[in-house]
Amino acid sequence: MGITKLAELIRSDAPDAVSYKEIGDYTGKVIALDTSIVVNQFRAATPLLSPLTGLFFRTLTFLEHDIKPVFVFDGKPPREKTPALKKRAAAAGWNSFNRTGIASSQTRDCLQLLKHLGVPVIQAPGDAEALCAHLVREGTVDAVASEDMDTLPFGASAVIRQLNAKRDSEVTEYSLPKLLEKLQINQEEFVDLCILLGCDYCEKIHGLGPKKALKLIQKHRTIENVVLHINRETHPVPDLWKYKEARKIFLDGPQTPTPELIWTEPDEEAVVEFLCHTKRVKEERIRNRMKTFRTLRENRREERENEKTAGRSKQTCMKDFFRVTRKREQTMETADSLSVNKKRPKSK
Repeated sequence: MGITKLAELIRSDAPDAVSYKEIGDYTGKVIALDTSIVVNQFRAATPLLSPLTGLFFRTLTFLEHDIKPVFVFDGKPPREKTPALKKRAAAAGWNSFNRTGIASSQTRDCLQLLKHLGVPVIQAPGDAEALCAHLVREGTVDAVASEDMDTLPFGASAVIRQLNAKRDSEVTEYSLPKLLEKLQINQEEFVDLCILLGCDYCEKIHGLGPKKALKLIQKHRTIENVVLHINRETHPVPDLWKYKEARKIFLDGPQTPTPELIWTEPDEEAVVEFLCHTKRVKEERIRNRMKTFRTLRENRREERENEKTAGRSKQTCMKDFFRVTRKREQTMETADSLSVNKKRPKSK
């Protein structure tokens, strides 16, 4: 669900915090992706097809544009999220939801495919969006790609929506620093605003719209003070309201080591063996996409080499694309972030 009507509020009250771009604007950037969002997009768009095929195509598109993707998987959800997950499961017609964080068969398949494609994967201790935001704050990645707006209260300075290769698709980027500046609130006050708007970790005050919630936070600065100055009859406060627990989830963030990220060349034969021979995807389709990937990559390499020779570009050559990216300004220790075998392949 994310944060209720946050995007709408930003567009109306802080439009300068929103910028519109194309996928090519993220060339050379390291982008963390909430994998469940990506997978669910393909499940909704093509319910009769395996989301693995969509994940395969999307990942190659990122690599073609020299975007370095980092796929983050959900872990065990916070217990405060249980009511929201139950409601979401009921709406989708599911009998249950994953409350343990143990990887499902679909998650294991995604991990296996991404391993063959040579991109890093990370298992979050809790919600993936929290770890994605943590990676941005630590300087390990440049931005988060997610449709859920709760990456902003988690502290991601840059959040990207609609990051895909559709020609008519406009990528939307939200800047947290610009947002806070325009709204004239700090991060802690912004978290309280998001809780008032409605989040996954607690109930909200009924009847309190986004405009009113913003004005109350700008004037009173904390939920505690807001509660003292609202009409409790028209805006009843939930019983046993767990807003403090929700606030702590947003502000504390995950306590996990910063991982080392390594990209390697996609292993075409391993991809074909997995997708075609195991998952029964048509081999011709996969082979043709890999051929297109190699051609586009070589063409872009030549373009950059020509530009560099002409002195018009300082972009990194494609031969340097598959390399280790380390946390800025300090050497990172290898973390225990999970891939299929809890080990990442070394650079080739």
